[in-house]
Amino acid sequence: MRHQRYITALLTSTAITFLYFQSSLMILKNSSYTFSSERALCGSVSNWSSEHYKHTAPLLLNSTNSVLHANVSRWWMGLQEESNVRIYTDVVDTLFSLFPDEEHYADAGPDRCRTCAVVGNSGNLLKSNYGPLIDFHDFVLRINKGPTKGYEKDVGSKTTHRILYPESAVDLEEHTHLVLLPFKVLDMQWLISTFTTKHITWTYAQVPSTIKANKDKVMILHPEFIKYVHDIWAEGHGRYPSTGFITLIFALHICDKVNVFGFGATSDRKWHHYFDETKLALESIGHGADFEHKTINWLQQESKIRMYRGWT
Repeated sequence: MRHQRYITALLTSTAITFLYFQSSLMILKNSSYTFSSERALCGSVSNWSSEHYKHTAPLLLNSTNSVLHANVSRWWMGLQEESNVRIYTDVVDTLFSLFPDEEHYADAGPDRCRTCAVVGNSGNLLKSNYGPLIDFHDFVLRINKGPTKGYEKDVGSKTTHRILYPESAVDLEEHTHLVLLPFKVLDMQWLISTFTTKHITWTYAQVPSTIKANKDKVMILHPEFIKYVHDIWAEGHGRYPSTGFITLIFALHICDKVNVFGFGATSDRKWHHYFDETKLALESIGHGADFEHKTINWLQQESKIRMYRGWT
């Protein structure tokens, strides 16, 4: 009798496992996402010529492009009410004595077909079963604190890049790129401090004095790129673009196929994170969120990105 119960339990477990994998495969099939077909139709986004996409916009900061144009310096420094350019210059000199000083993602071309999953933090990811689909991409870009542990089925487990700033910092795995989104010189100073003196614990809020991250995989988004996203893609709406919007435009520049997950409200029009009940406002302070939403929808209509809006 005990042996029979064991066999029954084993068969039940096997059936559940089978159904889970079958469900994952159905998600891939029902979303019309055939990975080989995506690659075959990929087409390099670097060849996309439009009134928005600018090939010359510097993506990441390094020692050779760190001198800011006057208009960029005025705008970016104005976000923090900081006018001392000398402080910025000194910080940059220190940055590239600690972190990689190289040209990233200069490999664009007609034969490249790099796929990106941009993963936001919307509650619409819950019960989506998008995990296997997200992990199938070459690059998986996550935003701020969005966790994977405990949510792998819906959000995946792979993270190649995490875009963050001091107030949203979390520990990273060894293989993940820390991509700093600097809204102020103090953000760069904090980055230096986390790997050296660990003395910065406060910006406009409490921040971690240090985080676990691979120093050799640190990247810093260029202030000129942030201004370019604001001026061209957000058309000047809001004081500065949101982290999610900047991440999406960054993905358009480093990948040839961009799929977007975890953006927008749930099906019942609620705005909250998938990992907590924090309510989100469509119009966040400082951001032109409504215009960003319209731009994202336009990119979807123009087949520049593909949106996966979840099931909840």
